[in-house]
Amino acid sequence: MADRIKVGVIGPGNIGSDLMYKIFRSKHLEMAMMAGIVESEGIRRAKGFGVPTTTEGVDGLIKDGDKDIRIVFDATSAAAHLKFNGPKLKENGIIAIDLTPAAIGPYCVPLVNLDKLADEQDINMVTCGGQATIPIVYAVSRVAGAEYAEIISCISSKSAGPGTRANMDEFTETTSKALEVVGGADKGKAIIVLNPAEPPLMMTNTIHVRVKDKSVPFEEIEKSILEMVEDLKTYVPGYHLRVPPTMEGDKVTTIVQVEGQADFLPAYSGNLDIINSAAVAAAEKMAERMLAEGGNK
Repeated sequence: MADRIKVGVIGPGNIGSDLMYKIFRSKHLEMAMMAGIVESEGIRRAKGFGVPTTTEGVDGLIKDGDKDIRIVFDATSAAAHLKFNGPKLKENGIIAIDLTPAAIGPYCVPLVNLDKLADEQDINMVTCGGQATIPIVYAVSRVAGAEYAEIISCISSKSAGPGTRANMDEFTETTSKALEVVGGADKGKAIIVLNPAEPPLMMTNTIHVRVKDKSVPFEEIEKSILEMVEDLKTYVPGYHLRVPPTMEGDKVTTIVQVEGQADFLPAYSGNLDIINSAAVAAAEKMAERMLAEGGNK
């Protein structure tokens, strides 16, 4: 389709399947291939929608996929992206949107820094907790500075699949660093909690920021946070403040909750929904630019 950019997904698990549903809904993206390493349920699901598939991973996507594929989402693991998928996509001139904590390329939080990454071949979507909290930290830091930022992401155990559990160490390290690099904090710390409650609870994120400039009125900080929340809702409709911002001394605290859109995953899997929604939002912006420059030609 001339008005869409062809994309692929590596990793047909829960995240990859949810990505596929979101891509189906996109105005600027066309789902051109699902890649896995075994004949899994996710591969069969993609086939059922008429999506070309391969069980040879990134090699199969490059060898047998549509040669017009311009963007690929990697929903596998940090190790796989670091060793195989990232380098091979780059060699073939395909933009990689990395949903693992591998961080070969720069961190991307669409609302904060996507415009600065136009020439990058590999962008990293940080983590689910990063996508939920970095915009808020940035909202504080852009008006009052941020000496320290600490976030606690609490997600349902049921929404933490094998990939999430395997990447727990990378989650804390990557999110902590991205709070500094993208969020603007001098020092960042991230904690993840898997909540076994039944019925499963929505993803919640507690955010603490110690500001640098104590002379900035709290009203300005609050206004910046509220504006960021509204902007986030443009691609994550279920994002909202569970506890409004408060300020005690030099510390700003707020709690955000993320309800998923239930495209493929349950609504309580807001952690997976927000990183997928951010990834698709980034790809759509890239696709708009590509289409303006002549599309797949």
